Amino acid sequence: MTLIIKNVSRTFAAKGIMIQALDNVNLEVKDEEFICILGPSGCGKTTLLRVIAGLDKPTSGEILLDGARIENPGQERGMVFQDYSLFPWRTVIDNIAFGLEVMGVDREKRYERAREYLKLLDLEKFENSYPYELSGGMRQRIAIVRAIINNPKLLLMDEPFGALDAQTRNVMQAELLRIWEKKHKTILFITHSVDEAVYLADRIVVMSGRPGTVKEIFNVVLPRPRIRTSQEANRIRDMILRSLGSQIGDAAR
Repeated sequence: MTLIIKNVSRTFAAKGIMIQALDNVNLEVKDEEFICILGPSGCGKTTLLRVIAGLDKPTSGEILLDGARIENPGQERGMVFQDYSLFPWRTVIDNIAFGLEVMGVDREKRYERAREYLKLLDLEKFENSYPYELSGGMRQRIAIVRAIINNPKLLLMDEPFGALDAQTRNVMQAELLRIWEKKHKTILFITHSVDEAVYLADRIVVMSGRPGTVKEIFNVVLPRPRIRTSQEANRIRDMILRSLGSQIGDAAR
């Protein structure tokens, strides 16, 4: 799988004012890469993810997935939002199996696959529970597997752990890496946390302030599982913080 973002710009009209969210964004993502995207609030990170998902369209430029231009949502892309987006009236297993149900997979087969993922997450005993009965971390695990059970080529994640407490967030990061290594997915992951990006990513894309464009890309060549406080992790973290800090300084001048 190869994702190519070519000269993508996005402009909105808001109360009679034209706002440019993205400006000439270029990026290539390779098969099974884990990419984290960082940048100031309002720099267009979520807009970029929505365009890749096919939920929005660029004003100019194009996005190609395996050579085919993205125009609309598709089953080859799964998306996970910060607010879980689970159906409160469906049980855990029914939430996970929803995509397969839409695809017309028969009940027995979709439940069989859903239970495979519940076992992967060690959540088998919660299959008949409802989302309100689960912790935030458990709900987000369900949201992640619901997105990947359809076997998408690309998993898009918009600050999925942003609402979790620090301890649960660390657990979920390790859990996501475990799923990623087992299922061999390509992931684009938006975060505001430099620590999270350094722990998770193969490459970290730092975007500029609005209009958002790719400012710098950092390679994270560290073995997994990573030690968050290692000298090399701290060195990469400091470089990224300087890159982000320079944007704040530029905006203040």
